[in-house]
Amino acid sequence: MTLTQKTMNDTTQAKDTNGIRVFVGLGSNSTDACLMLERAREGLADLPGVLIRAASPIYVTEPQGYADQPWFHNQVLELNLAGEESIENAKSLMAAMLNLEAALGRVRSPDPALRFGPRKIDLDILLFGKIASNDPFCTLPHPRLILRAFWLVPLRDLDPDLEILGENVQTLLGRLDWHAESNKIYQ
Repeated sequence: MTLTQKTMNDTTQAKDTNGIRVFVGLGSNSTDACLMLERAREGLADLPGVLIRAASPIYVTEPQGYADQPWFHNQVLELNLAGEESIENAKSLMAAMLNLEAALGRVRSPDPALRFGPRKIDLDILLFGKIASNDPFCTLPHPRLILRAFWLVPLRDLDPDLEILGENVQTLLGRLDWHAESNKIYQ
C-alpha cells in the first residue's frame, strides 16, 4: 500500500472515530527534503493510535533565526490520536516524534547558535487538542506557532476556521510580515 493510499484510508477511518485532533509540523532543509518529509509521514502513520486525517501542501520557506542555510520544505499534518486529551499523552507523542527524528538521522547541535540551523528533519507538535501547557518538554501550543507563516499558512489550508489561543488563523497571519509566491513563503 502506498503512503497516499494508506493516508486516504486512514483519513476515512479517522472521520468515523473519536480522538484527539493534533496538528504536527514537519520541516527539512536537507538535500533530500521531500524524501525526509515522506519518511516522517510514514513514520508518524506507523505510530500506534495515530491516523493521518489530512496533509497540507508542501511549502518552500525562508529560514528563520539563522539565515545562512538552505530554504526549508515545510508541511503540516492533521492527526487523529487515540486516547484522552492530556499533557501526558502529548508528551508521549513528543517522545515518539523525537525517536522518529533520531531514526531519520537528525542530530541536534549542542551549539545554541545553531538552534534554528540546518536540520535533516524536524517534527513539532503545533496543537494538541485544546491543551495549553508550559511544560518544558512539550509546550502547547508550540511557543513560536503564531510567529511563523510557514506553519500558519498550511494550518489555514487544513482548516481556515481554526482558532489558536482564541484567535482565527487568518487573523494571526494578518499580524505577520509575510507573502507567498506559488509554493514559496517569504517571511
